[in-house]
Amino acid sequence: MKDINWAILGTGVVANEMAAALKNSGKKVYAIGNRTHEKAVAFAEKYGIEKVYGDYHEMFHDGNVDVIYITTPHNTHIDFLREALAAGKHVLCEKSITLNSAELREAVALAEKNKSVLGEAMTIYHMPLYKKLSRMYGEGHFGKVNLIQLNFGSFKEYNMKNRFFNKNLAGGAMLDIGVYALSLARLFLSSKPDNILTQVSYAPTGVDEKAGILMTNKQGEMTVVSLSLHSKLPKRAVISCEKCYIEIMEYPRACEAVLVDAALGKKTIIEEGDRQCALQYEMEDMETAIRGNRQIMRLNDTVDVMAIMSEIRNEWQLYYPEETDGEIV
Repeated sequence: MKDINWAILGTGVVANEMAAALKNSGKKVYAIGNRTHEKAVAFAEKYGIEKVYGDYHEMFHDGNVDVIYITTPHNTHIDFLREALAAGKHVLCEKSITLNSAELREAVALAEKNKSVLGEAMTIYHMPLYKKLSRMYGEGHFGKVNLIQLNFGSFKEYNMKNRFFNKNLAGGAMLDIGVYALSLARLFLSSKPDNILTQVSYAPTGVDEKAGILMTNKQGEMTVVSLSLHSKLPKRAVISCEKCYIEIMEYPRACEAVLVDAALGKKTIIEEGDRQCALQYEMEDMETAIRGNRQIMRLNDTVDVMAIMSEIRNEWQLYYPEETDGEIV
């Protein structure tokens, strides 16, 4: 089949990582677009990109573009998704894929209508380690999941103008780091949690700075999540099953897990993949989806995670300026 032409929208850190990942895979970015044209030109020179749009909206209507990678802040995603999907482009969109469930339902419907692949750039769904653990879980090696514990804490300086704390840029712990924890939980849970309890503390700007989340589903599987944007925590996951527990450090891009036998305490190390290739794995899975295997992007799990985050923010009555009617679930 012909090579798939990628275009990148945005020139920030993650855009640079994806351009490098494509280059390392022997591919190249066909086109780059950015709100600031000069930044797009510099990005193109850095990565040898042939096409730079004077107006980034041209990207959505360029017949040579097959898939667009959206790397802009979360509150801009839905407008770009509308335009790209309506034009029949495939889209890989940075997390969080949208602000809320209402936006995501609209994007999914557009993708279905135009037969486009839509995926969230969630590393956890594409790292080889998690694919291996998922296979082992499905084969019964671990037994039933009982309890999942997830921590994610970053220490961000109290600069209330940066995107982490800025309500106008959809800041807050939930959409920035909580999405990783909830995506990992959903990967191993039998169904979406239907009973959720939370506690939250707010930054001076009104966004969620730290939170505790307790969830259960119909199967009685429990998840406990601790999040913080102003207190360092290890990115640690523990998945407690009948036969063993699984401990994973630095779980957003993990390549190692420790299995501890529940009865004997024996430890087994599982290694798979390379954290430096995280975005390469996303890109490869997206191309696999475009060529026919759409399930590999785990869009149904993305929808469930967004539903959880929207339900929690609705309970907190934490809404962003774009959510003027408060209808987010």
